[in-house]
Amino acid sequence: MTSTPGSAGPTAATTPRPSEPSPRIRFTTAERWVHRTTAWLVLLCVATAACLYVPQLAELVGRRRLVVTLHEWSGLLVPVPLLAGLVSRALRTDLSRLNRFGPHDRQWLRAALRRERTPGARPAGKFNAGQKLYAGWIAGAVLVMLGTGLLMWFTGLAPLVWRTGATFVHDWLALAVGVVLAGHMAKALADPEARRGMRTGSVERLWARTEHPLWRDPEE
Repeated sequence: MTSTPGSAGPTAATTPRPSEPSPRIRFTTAERWVHRTTAWLVLLCVATAACLYVPQLAELVGRRRLVVTLHEWSGLLVPVPLLAGLVSRALRTDLSRLNRFGPHDRQWLRAALRRERTPGARPAGKFNAGQKLYAGWIAGAVLVMLGTGLLMWFTGLAPLVWRTGATFVHDWLALAVGVVLAGHMAKALADPEARRGMRTGSVERLWARTEHPLWRDPEE
């Protein structure tokens, strides 16, 4: 059978595939800048602290006075990126989210303690309960580290007994911070999509619906 000219027109054209949903914006440029800058300062603090307290590293690096100076100033600057980032409305909104703890967060924690991963077992908004606890703990730890560090740096601020106590708290809390940071980094390495969100600002919508089903814009 011969075909009529033009019979292979629009009806024979391949139907275009529906476009994939666009990624969902998770963090703005300001938020990513605050996180990245703070992370580098904290890592510098931890690295220099290790060089000061681990004899093998101290011998390897040397230049103790320079290491002390880097440790002191990086610790002093840790809160600066967050304070500067408060000009961002998105950052202020996320800080408000991190500061709210609701019934779904308690359900998330119970499921996490039971290691339950069934669908719906761990409801979460933009931030899950674990992220909220981590943010609150690390913020408090930074303030304590800053206060005790200043007492150790400026010896005329307090009597010897205070400085001795500050040194004890500073050293042991530094160890705890190192352990918690290692856990935080391990969780990040285990979730490529979460890392993508912090690196590029956007995440796949399927991941957002699965991991953070209660996340709504602009408010949860």
